[in-house]
Amino acid sequence: MNESAAIVIPARMASSRFPNKPLALIKGMTLIERVWRIGKAASCATEVLIATDDAQLKAFAEGFGAKVVMTSPSCPTGTDRVAEVSSLPGMNQTIFFSLQGDAVLTPPWVIEQILEAMVADPTIQMATPAVELTGQALSDFIASKKKGSSSGTSVVFNQRGDALYFSKALIPYSREENSPERKVYRHIGLYGYRRPILQKLTQLPEGPLEKAEQLEQLRALENGIPIRVILVDYRGRTHGSVDRPEDVPIIEALIEKERELL
Repeated sequence: MNESAAIVIPARMASSRFPNKPLALIKGMTLIERVWRIGKAASCATEVLIATDDAQLKAFAEGFGAKVVMTSPSCPTGTDRVAEVSSLPGMNQTIFFSLQGDAVLTPPWVIEQILEAMVADPTIQMATPAVELTGQALSDFIASKKKGSSSGTSVVFNQRGDALYFSKALIPYSREENSPERKVYRHIGLYGYRRPILQKLTQLPEGPLEKAEQLEQLRALENGIPIRVILVDYRGRTHGSVDRPEDVPIIEALIEKERELL
């Protein structure tokens, strides 16, 4: 079977925490255009498009050259929006990658690693990236979790690389905090799906683990759907996204420090 992939960028204007977020300026360029450019820079996709329910955003994005698909305003999540795109006539790709519209510091090579892994192994139904935390990054992550922070998700996986669990808590637990045997992996909330699994997921109800952790990917694990964890390298760059208006200057400072991604 010939494999092909589409990168879908779900974006909405009606965010309660940050209204009109896709049009927020990040160092002179809108958030949505920056993320679209990241998707276009990934070499493994045959299609890159924005999925939205907002006509103003559609017109704006088409103005800078993006392909835009209108989706239902009733889509509860970005995943549902991507699933709707996957079912549209003419969308013949076998793999759909969800690139969140606020994931403005995602290196294109991270997307490529996920898509390359899925193309190379047709048994992978769903894949997601993670990074191993070391040094100061590990110390900072542990310290934040000790303070009760819900920011940042850790993941553990089996020898094949399939996820065993995702948690807002620090996993795995270690009796000795500095044990050399303990490895901590931070999950990056990006996903590649094969079409049947993507459409199946959106039809499944929330399970108790998903409700408790507020982590959408646990729906797959609770229903026996394996998620392949792909270890990626940010090559010294910082992972980050825009959730609230106060994140904008933080992201701009990172771009200033680390230079433009593209």
